[in-house]
Amino acid sequence: MADRVTVIGWDGSPLTAAARAALGAATLVAGAAHHLTLPEVPAGAERIRLGSVALAARRIAAHRGTAVVLADGDPGFFGVVRTLRAPEFGLEVEVVPAVSSVAAAFARAGMPWDDAHVVVAHPRTLRRAVNVCRAHAKVAVLTSPGAGPAELGLLMEGVHRTFVICEELGTERERVTVVTSDKAADHTWRDPNVVIVIGGPVGVGESTGWIAGRDPSVGPRGWSLPAEAYDGELGEGEREPLRVSQLARLGPRLGDLVWDIGCGSGAFATEAARAGAAVIAVDSDPGACARTESAARRHGVPLQVVHGIAPQALENLPEPDVVRVGGGGAAVVSAVADRRPQRIVTHAGTRDAAELIGRDLAEHGYRVECALLQSVELDTRAWTEKERSVAFLLSGVLPARSG
Repeated sequence: MADRVTVIGWDGSPLTAAARAALGAATLVAGAAHHLTLPEVPAGAERIRLGSVALAARRIAAHRGTAVVLADGDPGFFGVVRTLRAPEFGLEVEVVPAVSSVAAAFARAGMPWDDAHVVVAHPRTLRRAVNVCRAHAKVAVLTSPGAGPAELGLLMEGVHRTFVICEELGTERERVTVVTSDKAADHTWRDPNVVIVIGGPVGVGESTGWIAGRDPSVGPRGWSLPAEAYDGELGEGEREPLRVSQLARLGPRLGDLVWDIGCGSGAFATEAARAGAAVIAVDSDPGACARTESAARRHGVPLQVVHGIAPQALENLPEPDVVRVGGGGAAVVSAVADRRPQRIVTHAGTRDAAELIGRDLAEHGYRVECALLQSVELDTRAWTEKERSVAFLLSGVLPARSG
């Protein structure tokens, strides 16, 4: 095992005295090609081109001597330190940090970043990174080959954002470019790069000071808001008890894309967006689309509204994680199930309609639950009944993807 392992962050500025001392004593140096050409790398040291960090860690673990790993930015922030410290390698490391690439990107843009979300985009996580960009006003994306600015721009279709693209930070080839998201795919971008994605409304009363990213305490408490928050324009399938139950079963969260089909007043779509998810709201009624856009603006959440008739309007939409079907019945639920979201919720007014939908979900491989929800709202001044609502709540979960 290596006698000593030092991880040195590099941001293009001169190495610190501690970094130079560690590097000067190294008998093995691992890093990217531009790291291995630094003049401080000892001529006699074994050099490892850093591709797979796990493979490099195995070689370091077998090395007898002093090892140094060079990494761009802060190696403890989405960097190599986590892999090197994995139990299977048994390495104890010392870290000499540098300015992270995210901090450097925001510095080049002259912007604060304590209110930004930071995500990593690999080909396998690109869709979730895009969903965060859809749902939040300021996001930094640490990209990778195959999941860069062009791919982000292509998947952001229908949503306008501004990209600040910072290429090869800290090198002589550093470049910062500002483009709209729809233009990002027209260029070839150099790796490595960081993309700052900006756009969408800022949360109502949003401020920072105690937590990085979006402040979860901004806005009113509760999963759902009363009818007054939507100008009292709630349809039969949008009553608060039903809406709360649907939200609980879907569990929209950061990184998800939610479809709300038959969005009505926009109550469900707005509340899914308040949970941090990206939302596409669909309705055939232009008035419903306008009400949904108004509700989203009023509550300071970004969402995309699509005017069209389901299921045809769903054909070109990006793949959802969870779906609420508020209108369209069994035919729309069946079309949604063909797209294989993790969870689907809907409601029916009669048992026969509920059975039809439930059988179709089961035939698509979903585990189906159904409950009869009855709520009675009382006037607490006289304790008399004001309003009664009855609905069958149906939910479907793909067993293999129930998380």
